[in-house]
Amino acid sequence: MLKIATFKGGVHPPDSKEITRDRKVEPLTPPAKVVLPLQQHIGAPLEPVVAPGDLVKVGTLIAKPTGFVSVPLHATVSGKVKSVGEEMHPAGVRMQSVVIESDGQDAWEEFIAPAGDWSALTAEELKKRIQEAGIVGLGGAAFPTHVKLSPPAGKKIDTFILNCAECEPYLTADYRQTLERTGELVTGMQMIARILGCERVLVAVETNKPEAIQALDQAVGDLAGFEVAPVETKYPQGGEKQLIQALTDREVPTGGLPMDVGCLVQNVSTALSVFDAVTRGRPLLDKVVTLTGQGLKNPGNYLVRVGMLVQDLLAAVEGGIDEEIGKVVMGGPMMGIALPGLDVPVLKGTNGLVIFRNPVAVAPHHPCIRCGKCVDSCPVRLMPCELALFAENERWEKCREYFAKDCIECGSCSYTCPAGRNLVQLIRYGKFTVMNQGRLQKK
Repeated sequence: MLKIATFKGGVHPPDSKEITRDRKVEPLTPPAKVVLPLQQHIGAPLEPVVAPGDLVKVGTLIAKPTGFVSVPLHATVSGKVKSVGEEMHPAGVRMQSVVIESDGQDAWEEFIAPAGDWSALTAEELKKRIQEAGIVGLGGAAFPTHVKLSPPAGKKIDTFILNCAECEPYLTADYRQTLERTGELVTGMQMIARILGCERVLVAVETNKPEAIQALDQAVGDLAGFEVAPVETKYPQGGEKQLIQALTDREVPTGGLPMDVGCLVQNVSTALSVFDAVTRGRPLLDKVVTLTGQGLKNPGNYLVRVGMLVQDLLAAVEGGIDEEIGKVVMGGPMMGIALPGLDVPVLKGTNGLVIFRNPVAVAPHHPCIRCGKCVDSCPVRLMPCELALFAENERWEKCREYFAKDCIECGSCSYTCPAGRNLVQLIRYGKFTVMNQGRLQKK
């Protein structure tokens, strides 16, 4: 067994993955309606190219990018465009969206012709296919993948890390795809390594996934430069800066990016989307989503069309949901967001829905007792207790001085706080205030 790598800090919440870890990915019938927000990625907004009444097919371009740091958006069902206007977004705000009513035919638009031999394509040709397919980082950040694979001159990437850690409690979507599409995943990794021109590929898998470690070890075989790297089962082991530190002993500088230390990290779903775009000529149209939690009668991992409403998704699962639902979290319980309602769509970056029964207890919070547990657990080695107090009292210069912008919002501090303080929410408030002030000063 290879050396088990890890980082300093982190926590060990119950992972609750046993609920869905043995449930194979099950495709769901395309929905009768999809709502497709135009802003599903970090970067420039999209411009719609369809109007109400237009007929579309699966894969039809419905919105085009307005800048390099942006990706196109495609129809995920065939049918008629019902509206182009503001609809509710999972973040709790109304956002410009395209609504399509399905005709039930699921007719597909002819997209880019599949590559017969992907190895014959140049790095630029591969990136073009990825860009035109609308692929973004599917681990949560939703940064355009073609941009991430285009480091500026002088930023040589020598190490590509595939993130198979999936450290968030409850979520098993990437784990199931790793087991069920192992060979395709390895090919997707090879494509990314080819684009980057790097010779070292590390496949990071937490030790609580021995089946995935074995499957990847066999699939990688004797591929030059590829190595399966077990990492300790700990949260947030899947954070890209934490993986880089654990596996390479390199530290991403304050305000810096992984490319500053010669590394790049992508997750399982992203690598498989790259494979689908290049070898199958498919844009990013669907996502494997883990449906789990005490309020769900038939938890599992489901292949879902992007834009499907959460209420339709839950209704499509056999048995439906418990009558008493207290909270639905999109993503994992540590970094996910509580939904404002069920009439919001699945996004490109959606990897899970956790259903909690009613009532959801809200723990009382008390003044900080200076125990230091949040400091010990912080994977970025910040002082969460101090940052939270500074933000609470609007001491923005102190937030800057104590590196609020470096917070990855993992929630480890809040999880360990015996006083029940909402540390991560307060630090997030301070972080974004400082960042907004910085942007205003630049203007």
